[in-house]
Amino acid sequence: MSDTREPQGRAGAESTWGRPHGSASERGGARRPEGVSTVGLSAPAGAPRRRTSGKGAPLRLGTRRSKLAMAQSGQVADAVSRVTGRPVELVEITTYGDTSREHLAQIGGTGVFVTALRDALLRGEVDFAVHSLKDLPTAQPDELVLAAVPVREDPRDVIVARDAMKFTDLPRGARVGTGSPRRMAQLNAYARSHGMDIETVPIRGNVDTRIGYVHQGELDAVVLAAAGLNRIGRIEEATDFLSVDTVLPAPGQGALAIECAAADADLVAALAVLDDPFTRAAVTAERSLLAALEAGCSAPVGALADLPPLSAPLERGSSHADGQIVQEMRLRGVVGTTDGTTLVQLSTTGPVPGTHEGAVALGRELAAEMLAQGAAGLMGERAH
Repeated sequence: MSDTREPQGRAGAESTWGRPHGSASERGGARRPEGVSTVGLSAPAGAPRRRTSGKGAPLRLGTRRSKLAMAQSGQVADAVSRVTGRPVELVEITTYGDTSREHLAQIGGTGVFVTALRDALLRGEVDFAVHSLKDLPTAQPDELVLAAVPVREDPRDVIVARDAMKFTDLPRGARVGTGSPRRMAQLNAYARSHGMDIETVPIRGNVDTRIGYVHQGELDAVVLAAAGLNRIGRIEEATDFLSVDTVLPAPGQGALAIECAAADADLVAALAVLDDPFTRAAVTAERSLLAALEAGCSAPVGALADLPPLSAPLERGSSHADGQIVQEMRLRGVVGTTDGTTLVQLSTTGPVPGTHEGAVALGRELAAEMLAQGAAGLMGERAH
């Protein structure tokens, strides 16, 4: 466990992935950038809104209505406005995942947050959309393209616990809330192997709701993504950062995906300025692993691609690691039963992928090894 912030390292070698955005990732609270307006749109919607045209016309960014989605979309809108010179209008879209109170695994996993946004794109109601990349199904529609994957935020999970406790300080019988089978599997496995006694409790809701369970005494702790708390300016509420050696994040966790119509070549090119080659290579490898396992977004699968030579100095919070030239990428994956009794956890290391195909191959290689070790039997019903 470590409570230090973990800056993201950069691969120094040139890549064919495209040009990275020159500034660091946007951070901060849930502010609306100056000049960014907001309108509402429920999904499914009625007749398509007329597409705007002209160089100075506002670009319409489709976003979910949650505080976190609005915060990260606002930060992307600010960046897009800077690189295009055009104002950006946030179009709020309600998704089925936002209105349903069922557990995510019962309604199709985190992909339910994406469908309404993609439908709005396909109908021409918005020009581009921002997703949490971990929510995206691995199958990409032909009509849409991931124009940019900006610099990744901290991919780790964090604990928000009563009395400022760390995970290892939790008392026997502690109730830990999370809606993620992946987190349940790894937390229960860690607790089992370290003599801890915890109960993982399935929960839904936004950040306020989840943290509220702790403040109201219903739970001893909840698990959240560090990236989400960072983006809404509440990372100081985390009482413990979970090392990726303890809990591997979801594939793509901490990264954003900026998606638009594949036919809009000018917008694709403009958004590509925000793309970060290393982040894209890393999340492509992670999502390739997920796809090769034939697992959905709600399966108990964790994955993280990183740069082994930078891991130690980065975890110590050293800024001197940033910018070093590295040549290898490590991909780690885990699949487990939610009670933590069985885990398949493997890793592979190869050259930093310079192409999409190279990153996909890295993920498929590790998935094949995990399947050979029995991973398929630990995921319940596999996605097809």
